[in-house]
Amino acid sequence: MVLVEERISDRRVLKLIRKWLKAGVMEDGTVRETLAGTPQGGVISPLLANIYLHLLDRIWAKKCGSLGVLIRYADDFVVMCTTELKAKEALRQVQFVTNKLGLVLHPEKTRMVELTRGKGSFVFLGCTIRKKRSILRNPRRHYMQRWPSPKAMKRVRTRVHELTDPRHSGEDVKQVIAKLNPVLRGWGNYFRTGNADRKFNQLDSYVYERLARWMVRRVGQRKGRVEKWSHDRFVAMGLYRLRGTVKYPAQAARRRSSLSRVQENCTHGLKGVC
Repeated sequence: MVLVEERISDRRVLKLIRKWLKAGVMEDGTVRETLAGTPQGGVISPLLANIYLHLLDRIWAKKCGSLGVLIRYADDFVVMCTTELKAKEALRQVQFVTNKLGLVLHPEKTRMVELTRGKGSFVFLGCTIRKKRSILRNPRRHYMQRWPSPKAMKRVRTRVHELTDPRHSGEDVKQVIAKLNPVLRGWGNYFRTGNADRKFNQLDSYVYERLARWMVRRVGQRKGRVEKWSHDRFVAMGLYRLRGTVKYPAQAARRRSSLSRVQENCTHGLKGVC
């Protein structure tokens, strides 16, 4: 709250934020009090995390900039370094600062990764980050690439499965497509600036399979009643197609977002979560 008060003087706003921090969290119908920190999953949690960890940004820019590049979003961050020695020192410095702030790095999500020639990878903001060879650019060199992580793929497939399960068999196919489109479009817009063409094709195939099975259940299994449904036919009915929507960094005006900054040519990465 001291950091919030540096920019906000309205007592009503400060009082509201204090109440928000003490409101607790409801889990399975039971309210659990918040003893410290921000409520997990709360809409204001990313903002407060940004305010609190802005101190880490300041200290890093002032004293540790020579070690590497710090990329942070809320409580999730990555430090990109050119050598293993710098990565180890970066980890030590980050642990020192977070301890002073009363925070603890997540033991399972905080790790050092060697990215040289595609040896390792890590997940940041839902994307798998890894160096891979590019046949078109230069087969002898490795370039940083990113695509949807397995967890991100599983989450969107689960949502598609829910929208095409037997409970919706009484609806019209266009109604199901209308529910699927916002999910596919929103998910695709988030990941389309990376190297996600293969994952997009996989998800398109999965959506088609689910819709085809949904149509079979809807019309029944009797001979002569099952129509042959193609992907193009569903697209003609309004289904959003992910294939062809990928925009590579050069095509996306090279926006300096958190993820695009990670795709710089570094050999070691430090992945951390508070």
